[in-house]
Amino acid sequence: MIAVPTEKKNGSDNGTEKAVREEVQEQGNASALEQRLQEVLSGMEGVGKVQVMLMTGKEKNTFGFGSDSSDLITGVLIAAQGADDPVTVREIQQAVMALFQVEAHRIKVIKMI
Repeated sequence: MIAVPTEKKNGSDNGTEKAVREEVQEQGNASALEQRLQEVLSGMEGVGKVQVMLMTGKEKNTFGFGSDSSDLITGVLIAAQGADDPVTVREIQQAVMALFQVEAHRIKVIKMI
């Protein structure tokens, strides 16, 4: 008979693992939303290629302080080929506002190079 040593996990390790799993799942959800939004926007007339970045309340700001724990969309950045047309920019903003209930000042649409 051979004895193999095993590590005993304590409760704090399980909590950390759970937090990491939840973070990965949330990132996957945000990533899926970004992908779906890119597909919808790129299908709109005049928009062209797009790249989308969604921010939620789960990220930490650049100063390291945690933000609120809400999982709502708190900001949207969109780079679009057609962003040089103000009508297209307005249509993109209105679509995002309708989908995510985000105020216009939290949506930034920039010209993609």
